[in-house]
Amino acid sequence: MKIKIPKPDLKGGLAKLKNLKKEDVITWWKERKERRARILEARRNSAFAKKMQPVYAFMNRFSLLFHALLACILNFVIEAISRHSVIEAGAYMIGTPLVFLYNAFMIFITFSIVYFFKRRIFVRIIISVFWLVLGVANGYMLLKRVTPFNAQDLKVASDGLALINNYFNGFELVILGVGIVSVVVWVISMWKRGGQYTGKMHRIRALIGVIICAALYGVISDQAVDKRVVSTYFGNIAFAYEDYGLPYCFMASVFNTGINEPNDYNEATMEAIAGDGALTKCETGRASEALPNILFVQLESYFDVSEAEFFTTSKDACPNLRSMFENYSSGYFKVPSVGAGTANTEFEVLTGMNLRYFGPGEYPYKTYVKEKPCESAASALSALGYGTHALHNNGGNFYSRARVFDNMGFDSFTSKEFMNILQQTPNGWATDAILVDHILDAMDTTEGKDFVFTVSVQGHGDYPEEQIIENPEITVEGIEDEGLKNKWEYYVNQVYEMDQFAGNLIQAIEERGEPTVVVFYGDHLPTMGLEAEDLKSRYLYNTNYVIWDNIGLPKEDRNIPSYQIMADVLERLDIHSGTVFNYHQQRRQTRNYLSDLELLQYDILYGDQYVYNGNPPVTEGHMVMGVRDVTLKNVVPHLDEGYSLYGENFTQNSKVYVNGEKLKSSFLNNTRIDFSGVELVNGDEIVVRQMGSSNTTFRKSDIYIYQDGNLIRQEGTATDKTISWVPQADEEEE
Repeated sequence: MKIKIPKPDLKGGLAKLKNLKKEDVITWWKERKERRARILEARRNSAFAKKMQPVYAFMNRFSLLFHALLACILNFVIEAISRHSVIEAGAYMIGTPLVFLYNAFMIFITFSIVYFFKRRIFVRIIISVFWLVLGVANGYMLLKRVTPFNAQDLKVASDGLALINNYFNGFELVILGVGIVSVVVWVISMWKRGGQYTGKMHRIRALIGVIICAALYGVISDQAVDKRVVSTYFGNIAFAYEDYGLPYCFMASVFNTGINEPNDYNEATMEAIAGDGALTKCETGRASEALPNILFVQLESYFDVSEAEFFTTSKDACPNLRSMFENYSSGYFKVPSVGAGTANTEFEVLTGMNLRYFGPGEYPYKTYVKEKPCESAASALSALGYGTHALHNNGGNFYSRARVFDNMGFDSFTSKEFMNILQQTPNGWATDAILVDHILDAMDTTEGKDFVFTVSVQGHGDYPEEQIIENPEITVEGIEDEGLKNKWEYYVNQVYEMDQFAGNLIQAIEERGEPTVVVFYGDHLPTMGLEAEDLKSRYLYNTNYVIWDNIGLPKEDRNIPSYQIMADVLERLDIHSGTVFNYHQQRRQTRNYLSDLELLQYDILYGDQYVYNGNPPVTEGHMVMGVRDVTLKNVVPHLDEGYSLYGENFTQNSKVYVNGEKLKSSFLNNTRIDFSGVELVNGDEIVVRQMGSSNTTFRKSDIYIYQDGNLIRQEGTATDKTISWVPQADEEEE
């Protein structure tokens, strides 16, 4: 059966519009109001509405009491979801009633806006769904990692989408999709079925009520902080959520960001801290030829598993690093997070800044440093003539690293988009072995000394509860729960392979024969539900570090926080460069060390930069993505359709563009890409771009002109390596 769609009578419609009279408009409007009234009357007289009328009347009569009760119920439910236990939620409610009521009052305030609307049931549902979604998100986050859900996670949501398969299996994705659709359908249905308030609206009174609630909340919040019911500082964000509840902690992560201005911040105070330019000096006691290469290697989720007291391994999981621990400077490494927050450990290491002074759940990589230049180890060592390079075997846009490293003053950043990753872990992360060659390549780009900052990814969770490694190199004993045993066995074997990478890197450095210092450290403990009593150190914020060298540095074992490690290493090398690093070197054992550090951090990031005296070390980035040029040699047509493009340094992220249009292509190897969707003619321009997520052009080759089957290179048309990749990428996106 054919469906006939009548043609619109445009001519007739225009004629009616032309002859439209004022009386017609008034009549139409009157009829519309009457029709709407009939619909509302029908809804009020429907069986469902009649059934619900007593409920609506009760809710309206005692709405404030109802809101208070609903707020308490919601608060209990979201805490039960977050804690994965009704019993623990009950213990939290009974054990800390003031905290529970404070959070319930916060939820209660959000319900005050319902008095602005006639569809009050619907608005109550929307608000309730919002709080429940927060609880579900937090509960799921805590299943996959130790760090709870906070507002800063929303800023890395785009990064998280790229990793969705690492955190959700197929069944979970289906359940998630069905759940979202079901909630949306139900909410929409309640728009129609929820009824409307039929009494007189008092919006001025409602506004006054909201203002009173907000003012009362401010007073109660001040009292709650003063009486230590809650705290404005989260030394441990996971524990803070347990102690102070999700509503307060999440909202604190929304509104309490950056560093608040210290009370005694002023120019005179900063001049005293700066010490007449002592902090901004850049010098070294070593001769230029005696300066060593400096390599920092951040190992994802790494710690020495022999520190765990509740299981044993069939053999040592980290023999190479163990040998280094015994022969070189090492100790516990205090990090700012557990189970997640890799970028925050990076930030502390690279800047020397302490995250305790930032708002709860802050990721400076997604806030300040993503948008503005920031002094770092790269800028400090660049001032002494070092080539500075960053590497990471994950996406360049993850945690905005490509922009962050540019703002920190690095010369180059080699992300996975510039690596041909042939081996992955069973849960889909790149293995770390590939990093060795790329580290050496980066060092080969400069004639002098190099600073190389490397971030690994192999040890990343989520760790499978099923045994997916058929013949594991190392087995685990002492854990009765089969799922937990499999998770630890998987993790331990990843640690073993990370250790092999560390050993291979040291071997390659030794063969290179240059004076070098290599620092290995773990960014945080793995997401395994660890508790302090499970570890020898009895502290969840300890990983391990070691400082290997071939220049005869004395062995000095001590525990050190991540924000001090760079200053410590530079001091051992008699290098004094970088404002914050100089501060640590000069003031670490002095009075007011931490309070003055807060002032210094505020001045540099959010204040007037008095300490720089008008000469900040980093004003703009100059970093290029990758260190290898993609070159094209020739293009060969296929017998049927498409072409084979031959060249050098292709990767899985190399994409072919003809005349500015991206074509369908398939990567075969580092010298060949096949593409189709075009018939090449003389004069066509062919470019290969290294593409990141969100369709970002990280780097592009020279333009090659197709002419009679040959490629003619247009020198100087590739990404300009003398300036930052960022403005060039922005131009490509426009």
